[in-house]
Amino acid sequence: MVEVFKTNVQKSVQSKILLTILCEKFTGFKINFDLTDCDKILRVEGECIDAEKIMMLMKDNGFECEVLM
Repeated sequence: MVEVFKTNVQKSVQSKILLTILCEKFTGFKINFDLTDCDKILRVEGECIDAEKIMMLMKDNGFECEVLM
């Protein structure tokens, strides 16, 4: 399963910190950012992805995040 999110992450250093946090919380998932995309994509690949938990974790760390339709 793959879920793609639109974020407001702007800097590479921010994405690296968030990747560490996300990977600790969601072990076994493949997670990456594409900051070159206009939607500053967060891509999560794994089984049983809980989009709400991912969005809340991003919000708790000061970033906007929504499922990209």
